[in-house]
Amino acid sequence: MSIRKKILLYFSVVTIVLVGIALIFIYTLFYEYREEEFQQQQKDKITTTLRFLTEIRGIDERLIQSMDQITINELYDEKLLIFNEDKKLIYASIDDTSIPYTRQMLDTLSATNPWIELKDGLYDVVGMYHDLGNGRYFGISKAYDVTGYHNLNYLRYVLSLTFLGISVVVIFMSYYLSKKITNPIVTLTSKIKDYDFSVKPASFAEPGTRNEVAILTQRFNELMKRMNEAYSFQKHAVHHISHELKTPIAILVSNLEKIEKETDLDKVKEMIRNQKHETMNLSEIINSLLEIAKTESGNLSLHTHVRVDEMIFDLADELNKLNPDFQFSIDYACNTEFESNLTVLANDRLLKAALSNLMINCMQYSNDNKAKIAIKTAPDKLQIDFTNNGAIISDKEHSFLFQHFFRGENSKGKRGFGLGLVFVHKILALHRGEISYVSETYNSNTFSISLPLS
Repeated sequence: MSIRKKILLYFSVVTIVLVGIALIFIYTLFYEYREEEFQQQQKDKITTTLRFLTEIRGIDERLIQSMDQITINELYDEKLLIFNEDKKLIYASIDDTSIPYTRQMLDTLSATNPWIELKDGLYDVVGMYHDLGNGRYFGISKAYDVTGYHNLNYLRYVLSLTFLGISVVVIFMSYYLSKKITNPIVTLTSKIKDYDFSVKPASFAEPGTRNEVAILTQRFNELMKRMNEAYSFQKHAVHHISHELKTPIAILVSNLEKIEKETDLDKVKEMIRNQKHETMNLSEIINSLLEIAKTESGNLSLHTHVRVDEMIFDLADELNKLNPDFQFSIDYACNTEFESNLTVLANDRLLKAALSNLMINCMQYSNDNKAKIAIKTAPDKLQIDFTNNGAIISDKEHSFLFQHFFRGENSKGKRGFGLGLVFVHKILALHRGEISYVSETYNSNTFSISLPLS
């Protein structure tokens, strides 16, 4: 059973039952009140008649009968009997209603038991023992409470209509409330059903209130964000791999071409050894990609002390094999006497991949085959600036630099996937570092990175 149907059923049943109990309780109270009030009227009638009989001596019998006829309509179908202390009948009303159990009631009435009340169908029967001082008397009254029963029937009719009306209103209100309460859940489940991981969606709109549905929507948005990040990483894995393997494969191909042309056996052996070393670099790059996968689950380990300047020099040598005409100018703007000024705590494979990407970008986007690398230190940080001359990145493109597949106007006609800077940004973030871009002149590009010193 759905939540909506449960709310509709439970709320309707509970409310209707409670209303029914309340109305029955009201009817019961009125029923008992009618009985007590009518019996009090019978008692008053007995007492009044006894006073006429005992206090007004010598009253004419015809006058009593005349009074009896006048008051006959006060109590419908009433029979009133008055007995003296010898239990002899001294007065009987002119009604035809019979009381066949008079003797039993007289035997029960006494000074210790002065009041009896019982029901004879719809008739109320009361008996009382009364001591007037000048004599003891017994009175028995049997009457039908036409006004009381009429009011009781009317009350029953009104309460029944009230119960029916409230039940209808409760059912409609229950349906409305159940629909209103469950509508956010139904909307959320509909969005979940139509959720497509291949398209990055906006977060589901969260209700303004801090109820369970809002919390559920918030938690689902957080879950979808994590899952979308994991899905995006899986989706772009091939592009990352192709992007990172492109340069070392090109170096391998270049070396193989040189080996093919070389005729000196000793040089061939030396070049093969170098080729073996370059081939091992492919394994390192693949391991780097696996390290990136680990970072997605928060398992990255920063355990190696790395001399960043030495890594930059090694990369410059490797890249010169790919493009011998390109020149890297590496300058120090810091004190090199202390090794700690140039050492960071890092994952060496990932950091090397990030620096390699920045240096390759310098090569690809330079218009004079030159790039300048400046190594600086700041309090507790190492800053490295990569500068080349070439087409700059416009101001409006700055905010998109580190998004997947973004390629600026200056990249037209150049091969690439728009993933290199994304890769670099992710690695630096994992090392608690930063990257920024500035263009100081109309044809100068500078990427600055900073890393915390070890």
